[in-house]
Amino acid sequence: MIADFLRSVDPSEISDATLFLVGKPFPESDPRVLEVSYATISEASRNLGQTRLSEAPLAIHDVFRTFDKVSEATGAGSRVRKLSLIQTLLTQASPVESEYLVRMMFGEMRIGVVEGIVQDAISLASGAPKELVRRASMLHGDIGDIAKIAITGGPKELQRIGIHLFIPVKPMLAEMAETLETVLREHPDGSAFEYKLDGARIQIHKSGDKVRIYSRRLTDVTDSIGEIVAFAKTKVNASEYLIEGEVVGIGKNGRPIPFQDLMRRFRRVHEIQAMTERIPLKIYLFDALYVDGRTLIDERHSERWEILASLVGEDYLAPRIVEQDKKKISRFFDLAIKEGHEGLMAKSLSSNYSPGARGKKWFKLKRDDKLDIVIVAAEWGSGRRVGWLSNYHLAVRDQETGEYQMIGKTFKGLTDAEFDMITKRLQELKTHEDKWTVYVKPSIVAEVTYNEVQKSPRYKSGFALRFARITSFREDKSPEDADTIQRLRQLYEKQFEQKSRLELT
Repeated sequence: MIADFLRSVDPSEISDATLFLVGKPFPESDPRVLEVSYATISEASRNLGQTRLSEAPLAIHDVFRTFDKVSEATGAGSRVRKLSLIQTLLTQASPVESEYLVRMMFGEMRIGVVEGIVQDAISLASGAPKELVRRASMLHGDIGDIAKIAITGGPKELQRIGIHLFIPVKPMLAEMAETLETVLREHPDGSAFEYKLDGARIQIHKSGDKVRIYSRRLTDVTDSIGEIVAFAKTKVNASEYLIEGEVVGIGKNGRPIPFQDLMRRFRRVHEIQAMTERIPLKIYLFDALYVDGRTLIDERHSERWEILASLVGEDYLAPRIVEQDKKKISRFFDLAIKEGHEGLMAKSLSSNYSPGARGKKWFKLKRDDKLDIVIVAAEWGSGRRVGWLSNYHLAVRDQETGEYQMIGKTFKGLTDAEFDMITKRLQELKTHEDKWTVYVKPSIVAEVTYNEVQKSPRYKSGFALRFARITSFREDKSPEDADTIQRLRQLYEKQFEQKSRLELT
């Protein structure tokens, strides 16, 4: 259906139409954002009639131009300008069009169209091999532009797409390894074990005097981390490059600060110098994707590391060993934990760099902590999870009041059979519901692994779990046996035995 649609669209509108299908006003690599609040959209939607006020059909270009103007509205009076633009757009739309425009602005299309499906549809519409479309999409960063290039230019034009400096590349991802034996079995040619650093992943692009730095989500964070820009200009022995690494916030005792506190640097747009002094950064590099005209993503990991090591001093490289002895690897793992990091990354020495892909070429080895939590609500799923309650509201009990307080949400960790089973159980426990969410009597206890306890103003509990994942349902436990908010506070404080506490005045 998507392929047929893309073939039917005017070539000038293919790019925008493709982005809208995946619920994005702009490409991931585009710095533009709508920054429209729920209150503004609700006000714009209020009192709209059931019929459109304009007889002229609403075109794809009209929608994109409006989104572009909304993104440009900043400073004093911007909310009023945004409200007026959105209101005008919605009065031109039919009721069903308005619904999906609002969903797009919220980033909640819920039509089951994810980027992978769109890539397959582009392949079908253009005749280009799926792997070529996926590779081009990961390197280019704009699925809309890829659709236009493929459909109007064909496979030959897609083959021309490679790494271009200042267009961020989707990062290669790792699978979680259940055991060290899994890693050793899957990497017969050997593994490099690196610290899994508790920081923020970045990619640095440089050509001449120009430097731009992008986050894991392909957002430009250059202006927030000036000391890394200075490093890129003076400490790397190449005139053009794209290298990847992790920046870690360092506390007064030299230990890393929690990830949540590090994010203060990446969100900072004012008082950057003051925040730089409060949260100094240390960089650890671990990959080289492009150096002085040479694209390296198809080279072995071992060769990419050697090239990277030739560009910078050892102090700037991620701590790393190449080893197969289990005891030595375990000691290295324990050292990473002791120094306040998450564990280890295991990278196949023979692996290439696969932008945006997750697989067994790279593994994560972490020491996940566990909590027994209570499910107090769940949201209806989208995409392949349509028909299941699959985004679970996690809560712990306040042992003083008996109240259950939320500490986050997750849909990760379950099989299809478990999704089906838990959906039926939750519906039996339903107390009330709205359009997307079913609220239930606290009854089901789940064991959840997590990476870190974070402070969170979003929840009454004041805390949230980072990377929560359900590992099992504890049929042997009642809600009264679940973990408490009091224990969560203790766990939060315990983290600072290995980490540095950020003190902000």
